[in-house]
Amino acid sequence: MNPASTVTALELIRQVLAHYSDAPIEQIVPEAELASLQVDSLTLAEMLFELEDRLGVTISEETEPPKRVADMMRLIEPHMALIRAKAAA
Repeated sequence: MNPASTVTALELIRQVLAHYSDAPIEQIVPEAELASLQVDSLTLAEMLFELEDRLGVTISEETEPPKRVADMMRLIEPHMALIRAKAAA
């Protein structure tokens, strides 16, 4: 079973962000601006690569990079739903 099948998008982002930022977990909420969580463009790219590795998918490139945690959740949630559906089958 893929570990992503048992966690929410927010939980997965919190796990990944913990490797790249010292932001307290309670500050990692959908409304949080990534910049306020010490996420710059390089960190964002690294996080997206790690999320892809954990999910086993390729996340589509956005024309506008995510600015908030909710934007990242929107990017990965469709992949997580697919993984959950496969795990339930």
